[in-house]
Amino acid sequence: MGVVQDPTADNEVPPTSAARPAAGTAGSTAATHRGGTPARSAAVSPQPDALAEDALVLGLDVGGTTIKGEITDAAGTVLAVGTVLTPQGEAAFEVMGALGDQLLAELTEAQRGRVGRAAVVLPGIVDTVRSIAVFSSNVGWRDFEVGNRFIDRWGMPVLIEHDVAVAGWAEWRFGAGRGYDNVCVVILGTGISGTLSVGGRLLRSSYGQVGEYGHIPVRADGLPCPCGNTGCVETVASGASIARAYTRRTGREISGAAEVFALVDTDTDAKAVLADAVDALADGLIGIVHAACPELIILGGGLAGAGAALTEPLHQAIADRLRLVPAPHVVLGEFGARAGLTGAALFARQGALG
Repeated sequence: MGVVQDPTADNEVPPTSAARPAAGTAGSTAATHRGGTPARSAAVSPQPDALAEDALVLGLDVGGTTIKGEITDAAGTVLAVGTVLTPQGEAAFEVMGALGDQLLAELTEAQRGRVGRAAVVLPGIVDTVRSIAVFSSNVGWRDFEVGNRFIDRWGMPVLIEHDVAVAGWAEWRFGAGRGYDNVCVVILGTGISGTLSVGGRLLRSSYGQVGEYGHIPVRADGLPCPCGNTGCVETVASGASIARAYTRRTGREISGAAEVFALVDTDTDAKAVLADAVDALADGLIGIVHAACPELIILGGGLAGAGAALTEPLHQAIADRLRLVPAPHVVLGEFGARAGLTGAALFARQGALG
């Protein structure tokens, strides 16, 4: 059995109160919904400038605990790498800038001149049209205007996007889903969210948010969710929820979901907790399977480290619930916990989520 990595998916609860889209590119105009949420423009964004074959790119993946950064070439070779702790609030943006400075400073003068574009992928709610980090409950910012902050600081074009959108796009286009047109990517960790590609197009809502699979209610008599609902998938199947469920059942404190997966072959309580988590995840995904008929469901994030202990029972649980459409294959993502950082580099090189 594989070892479960530390959960890395930061699922955000928004404050109370859109051929493949070129998300994160410059030149779009924003409309606004009646509720005040910025809408993504239906206008076609201009195609990004193509990078030279020898161009380097800078990618930053911002998480609730750490900010990871790399500078890579077209083959994916890493020329500079760094990780720093994520401070709370708007101070995180200064740390992002400083990490980029550090990585660029590690290059030779000739290499520095080859860095053609950067991408910064952020948790929470991200308005890529207006370059605003709208909300992150984990990091603690709200309506922070990124604007040209990184462009001016690093002297190059800089794209911003939602971390899960980029991670899911990368797994679909370049990872486990390459060659398939209909793919559902589920990032499992502290939270649960993902992406959906149908007919060779990455689906985005009018305000750009990706699939909040973790907030699909599946247990009417379940636990309260921080989103305000009851019995969401995330209250049963996230890493933290699995660990808490095992402790409630046994009275034994454990460090995380990895321990529960490690015990599944010898501990009936661990087996029962994981069966409940798989059932909840299958219940949440079944409507998506009926509506979009994906060929693949790709599991990424920290919990995907469980390997066959997660993919096989989830495939069976989904198959058991289907009568009219074929069951999709359930596979592990190729990029694992690095999907966000790998995606940031690919996004910077491609210039759009296309």
